[in-house]
Amino acid sequence: MIFVYLVLGLVLLVAGGEFLVKGAVKLAEKFRISPLLIGLTLVGFGTSTPELVTSLQAAFAGSPGIAIGNVVGSNIANILFILGAAALIFPIAVAKDTFKRDGAVLAIATLLCVGAVLSGQLARWMGILFVAGLASYIVFAFQQDRKANNAAAAAGAGPADAPRPTAGAIGLDLVFVVGGLAMTMLGARFLVNGAIDLARMFSISETIIGLTIVAVGTSLPELITSVMASLRKQGDIAFGNIVGSNVYNILGILGVTAIVKPIPVPAEIIRLDIWVMLVATVLLFLAATSRWRIGRVEGGIMLLGYAAYVIWLGMHAAA
Repeated sequence: MIFVYLVLGLVLLVAGGEFLVKGAVKLAEKFRISPLLIGLTLVGFGTSTPELVTSLQAAFAGSPGIAIGNVVGSNIANILFILGAAALIFPIAVAKDTFKRDGAVLAIATLLCVGAVLSGQLARWMGILFVAGLASYIVFAFQQDRKANNAAAAAGAGPADAPRPTAGAIGLDLVFVVGGLAMTMLGARFLVNGAIDLARMFSISETIIGLTIVAVGTSLPELITSVMASLRKQGDIAFGNIVGSNVYNILGILGVTAIVKPIPVPAEIIRLDIWVMLVATVLLFLAATSRWRIGRVEGGIMLLGYAAYVIWLGMHAAA
């Protein structure tokens, strides 16, 4: 039954994330939000919902290793595994001006996360700080996007005369969003319960489970979204999805989790995994800014780095 819970949880998380993202993107398109901003906000938030629900479920279940390991592991997987796979499929162009803004936010969020983890405790005040930072980021991003749209419309290049969306069309998209959220919540419950039981059965650290099975499982929506965007040669969505998801994982998921239930940081994460996340983020910056393009070579290096990390965890999997 443990493996049934794990598989069922993953299936519900992937399907729920797909419905959630689809509804969110449709709503964004109808309200004329740019594709890059969709990737950074609605898609990034939508694909991070499984991590949010999973971390909250784990925190209430008394499993800090899964609650925190899920976020740290997801950020590592997002960069090294998912972005690496997307770049290997099709090289990703990076928008210089936009990355200066959003890359700065990711850098600040990552450093805040390192500081919080090294303190040994995710306190409630840290959560409030994280969530406030996320809210400021969203408001600033929307203001910039609105200014750009207004300028384009004034120049005759914007969709100023496009028809407004109907209530019926919006209602259908909201059904996708709400239904997807419900599926992710149910899937997270199955996944967390199965992961905890699996760790206990094989005497594996819950932190290792959180950093691997749970992290990759909850990152499947990001994987699907980024790979599909790469196949369609929509690099702005693929790259924005990863940057947005990592910012949400830290500021939103860890922030909300700490506010709802402050949790201790497992020693394993302090010793290694938070540093792997920091190195992966630095690698992302180096790859993105070297030629403002993440090519197949960089993607291959990222995938090899993730394989080495997972192998190391496997060699130290004892509880």
